[in-house]
Amino acid sequence: MAASGSPSPPSPPSPDVASASSAALFRLRHLRLGLELRPEARALAGCLVLELCALRPDRRRALVLDAHPALRVASVAFRACPAPASPRPACPFADVPPAPEAPPPPLPAFPDTAAACPLVFRVDPFTDYGSSLTVFLPASLEPHQPFQVVVRYTTTDAPAIWWLDPELTYGISKPFVFTQGHSVCNRSFFPCFDTPAVKCSYSAVVKAPAGMQVLMSATQSTYKEQEGVYEFYMEYPVPAYLVALVAGDLVPADIGPRSRVWAEPCLLEMAISKLSGRVERWLSAAESLYGPYIWGRYDIVFLPPSFPIVAMENPCLTFIISSILESDEFLIIDVIHEVAHSWFGNAVTNATWEEMWLSEGLATYAQRRITTETYGAAFTCLETAFRLDALHRQMKLLGEDNPVSKLQVKLEPGVNPSNLMNLFTYEKGYCFVYYLSQLCGDPARFDAFLRAYIDKYKFTSVVAQDLLDSFLAFFPELKEQCIDSKTGLEFERWLNATGPPLAEPDLSQGSSLTSPVETLFGLWTTEPLDVAAASSCVDITKWQTFQTVLFLDRLLDGSPLPHEVISKLSECYSAQLDGMNAEIRIRWLQIIVRNDYYPDLHKVRLFLENQMSRMYTIPLYEDLCTGPLKPFALEVFYQTQNQLHPNLRKTIQQILTQGLNPLLAIDTAVAAAAATDASAPGLEDKAPEAPGGAISLRDVNVSA
Repeated sequence: MAASGSPSPPSPPSPDVASASSAALFRLRHLRLGLELRPEARALAGCLVLELCALRPDRRRALVLDAHPALRVASVAFRACPAPASPRPACPFADVPPAPEAPPPPLPAFPDTAAACPLVFRVDPFTDYGSSLTVFLPASLEPHQPFQVVVRYTTTDAPAIWWLDPELTYGISKPFVFTQGHSVCNRSFFPCFDTPAVKCSYSAVVKAPAGMQVLMSATQSTYKEQEGVYEFYMEYPVPAYLVALVAGDLVPADIGPRSRVWAEPCLLEMAISKLSGRVERWLSAAESLYGPYIWGRYDIVFLPPSFPIVAMENPCLTFIISSILESDEFLIIDVIHEVAHSWFGNAVTNATWEEMWLSEGLATYAQRRITTETYGAAFTCLETAFRLDALHRQMKLLGEDNPVSKLQVKLEPGVNPSNLMNLFTYEKGYCFVYYLSQLCGDPARFDAFLRAYIDKYKFTSVVAQDLLDSFLAFFPELKEQCIDSKTGLEFERWLNATGPPLAEPDLSQGSSLTSPVETLFGLWTTEPLDVAAASSCVDITKWQTFQTVLFLDRLLDGSPLPHEVISKLSECYSAQLDGMNAEIRIRWLQIIVRNDYYPDLHKVRLFLENQMSRMYTIPLYEDLCTGPLKPFALEVFYQTQNQLHPNLRKTIQQILTQGLNPLLAIDTAVAAAAATDASAPGLEDKAPEAPGGAISLRDVNVSA
């Protein structure tokens, strides 16, 4: 399963309230997937083979897997296997005639499991994001005896699987599908131990319609043209949420010695021009800091605008939304963040979703070390300033005593772990890691510690205490000083106190970039307004993207602005901003909306008519629906809804119906439903619970 020198198998995982599985009772050695993609039915047919052994006697003789109501199990079977089981058995793909009680069409099956004995199984409700699949094992099964469980199933309307009609792609000629497993969605892709505490290697065989290129998050892949199937193998253990698949009209291009980009044909040249040579530079910088890149290849696939987040760190194959290609600096940060996850998150994973900061906070710290090495401290400080501004903005919205602002968040049963994704996970986590680095007195010494941490815990899952114990063991002088109990900065307080970070980094090295922003913002917000001084202070077309974003974010924080200010801002900058990237334009358009500035409202309409991405549509609809522009929002939505993915359409519909007259709300729901394909995926996107959700959507999911 793991490379030589990897640690011995970890002890059984602690109970995970987000998982119904009996993972603590079994060791998962390997999983095999045989998959058939059926785009016309928006369905996936699968055969799952789990290679397991029980860790101790269990009178119930039951294996419990995480599943989902969208996943329909046709049969479950048992097969004893010799010890030791091969981690990479042959994976031929075959359509086996169904049993009499199984519905057509035939389901995939592995021929070497044909002699497996049928097992009794039961599916029970668990939460609104999943169910439990209980499989009753033979009474003769002994502890540590290797065996296989074979599950044949179909899944439709699955939250993990996003089917796109050709009209929702850039090429508008072929269907497209991708999976998104984080945090607990992959239980609707295949039955599994859907907890980050459990890792295993996996292999897959995938059959797809002609013309669909299939990719997976795997270290090896081949295409058997005669059989029309793709084969994949991930040799290193990964948690279930990192098993990912994408298929569509995708073409590749090499951009470095161990990297290539995949994109729709019309986007490939842009992707090459943005990333050629750069990714290898970032990988090399990361290796110099944290040790060898262990995953072999680092490829990137650009997905259509329906991708629900910005980027996802699937090993060997980063998923990233194609909309970000036009925003150079955001593209740099997002890809480097995913590169950092190759060490922090993928190699060493948080064992529980209650401590996501162990992946995101460390990855954010590593990302900023990499950008400092490659682009300088000023660039890193500017990006950090803009993110910390967003953190404090979210703090004002949620309140300093909100429990989600803790690093160790208590996950209550039934609560979807995805609800814990917020800026505290990233930025408060980053501030704690930065604080630890400062205790060492030298970033290079802290880099050495992180290399040792990766070496020790590679291919396992950890809790915060593992990190902190390792830190104090690596720096015994700090342990002798009881640095973990320093008044006001106790490690326990960092983890469990609500509110802002206990300490924030010194960003003075970025003053050459941030000071002009602060000066310009001050000129525009000082009364009385000196238009001549403000308008002639600086040429923002010469600024970096993050400078302009920081300026606009601060204007957003101050909105609504006096009418004279917004009108003069429009006069000075509106035409210039029209030609800038979408990350800048979305902020300027939000300023227009929050200030009810009707002369520029046509620009909002034009933007929404040409956007299909949730990160650019939802913030505007949220702002439009909090004031007198709601009728305008309804009008634009009716005109553009057919170009939106059904899940996004449903989310915007929920935003639009909040606070409406009940009869009007019903009319809106009916109109949206009429425009939605009956077979659309059933992912229940929730409307924001409070104003300001736009901030979380725009700033939190910069990358997963």
